[in-house]
Amino acid sequence: MQTNTFGKKGWTPDRIKNLKGKTYVITGTTSGTGFEAAKILLSKGAKVVMLNRNQKKSEDTIAVLKQELGNAIDVTSIQMDLAEQASIKKAAGEVLETVSKIDALICNAAIAQVPKQTFTVDGFESQLGVNHYGNFLLQGMLYPQIEASEGRIVVVGSMGYNLGIKTIQFDDMNWDRNYGPNDVYSQSKLAQIMCVYELQDRLKKAGKTNVKVYACHPGASRTSLIKTSGSLMTRFIWQLMKLSPLVQSAEKGAYPQVMCATEPNLDQNGFYGPTGRNNWTGPVGEHKLEPHAKDKAVAKRLWELSEKETGVKWNI
Repeated sequence: MQTNTFGKKGWTPDRIKNLKGKTYVITGTTSGTGFEAAKILLSKGAKVVMLNRNQKKSEDTIAVLKQELGNAIDVTSIQMDLAEQASIKKAAGEVLETVSKIDALICNAAIAQVPKQTFTVDGFESQLGVNHYGNFLLQGMLYPQIEASEGRIVVVGSMGYNLGIKTIQFDDMNWDRNYGPNDVYSQSKLAQIMCVYELQDRLKKAGKTNVKVYACHPGASRTSLIKTSGSLMTRFIWQLMKLSPLVQSAEKGAYPQVMCATEPNLDQNGFYGPTGRNNWTGPVGEHKLEPHAKDKAVAKRLWELSEKETGVKWNI
């Protein structure tokens, strides 16, 4: 059992000093952990740029945040659909034009447990296309700005990385033969996490220490993730679970990503999230990452494939 460096209660937002002058770009902020993360950062004086698919929901979210935190908060939104590479490129271009620095890019948005095999407009299986390729492209496009700002990339994974086949199915990335909602979701989250540590290695090799990259997960939190894309049965079971003590609030689910975006001198090798039972709930800190998530040969191959599929060449 690792001892929590943040003490018995784990990391909490009380540790955050004033964030005035800092800018955070966050995906998926209209509900759940993304909304709560934006709220915490804004309450500490930061500027937040939200990237969401639904512009109307974004506007409603800004109205709610202003109601709760006051009209003086600095929050803007840019429309972006992670399922469309063209939309990501357009949004990234807008970010680069309108945002002078990025202290952290928080890749929070995801889809989960899509019941039947579906494809993005670019021809990717939807969970891999949104959760991995979409985020990979966004990070690659915003990387020069993040590097110039000596900022961070925070990738919100899931404990689901440790389920399913525990590797990448390179011979059938779209799962034409054996599609299963959970296996595919697990692979998409594993892919996200693997690329965090692969990016760390590439930055280290290039002698670049001014960009930090972190992987974290929210544990089991009360969010609408399953509700929006899971099958009827999955959604029913999850609704029941949400009423149990095995699940924590969306606000607590936001702590790991906010910590990775703000906490000074945080070890990049760690994997961060709740440290209680099954890593579902409990004090936030570093906990064990299973070795398959750092399989170097698989990660290198995945990185090269991701660059090819998204057409983004990271200029490291």
